[in-house]
Amino acid sequence: MDADIRAGVRDVSPLMLGIVPFALVVGVAAVDAGLTPVEAVAMSVIVFAGASQLAAFDLIGSNAPLAVVIGTAVVINLRMIMYSASIAPYFAEYSRKTRAGLAYILTDQAYALSVAEFAENEDRSRWRYYMGVAGSLWIVWQIGTVAGIVVGAGVPDRWGLTFAVPLVFLALLVPAMKDQPTTVAGVVGGTVAVIAAGLPLNLGLLTGALLGVSAGVLSEVMSS
Repeated sequence: MDADIRAGVRDVSPLMLGIVPFALVVGVAAVDAGLTPVEAVAMSVIVFAGASQLAAFDLIGSNAPLAVVIGTAVVINLRMIMYSASIAPYFAEYSRKTRAGLAYILTDQAYALSVAEFAENEDRSRWRYYMGVAGSLWIVWQIGTVAGIVVGAGVPDRWGLTFAVPLVFLALLVPAMKDQPTTVAGVVGGTVAVIAAGLPLNLGLLTGALLGVSAGVLSEVMSS
């Protein structure tokens, strides 16, 4: 295996402890929402976005209108626009087809690990490292989702698998809060997202993200 790909796999491996139960939860949620195994697997492969999949399954199980289901999933994934804009300069030298393929497997974890690595190690093959991280996540996610679909509602609640969902994101957030601006952004964004959790179409998440970024930028400007 290429050294850069191997480095990506190595760096993302600790996060798999949270990704596996997260994927199991999504698979179970798909079954509970009434999707067939084929439909659930197809959605996992096509959408490949845990948070929006969970929200969509909850709405589908509640017989929400299709427009509401799609709208909610889109709103939750709007953060990918910010991720894409941030990581795009590192992939500017690659072809459009290559960038499109890399965009498909973009996740919170792949973004956070890759950007941190690219900033510290300029000699790293960017697409290979990224594939090591994002490709590993994709494979483990699909396997975990299929396992959740097969097991279905047979997973006992006492296992507390749903607790792994916030842990996955906390594992990314805490190391990223390295200075005052990033800490302010994290605290403000998280606080606003919790307070605004009741907004329709899960707009609380997007509101928290936007205000968190704004607070971080303002903090950096004021401290410079």
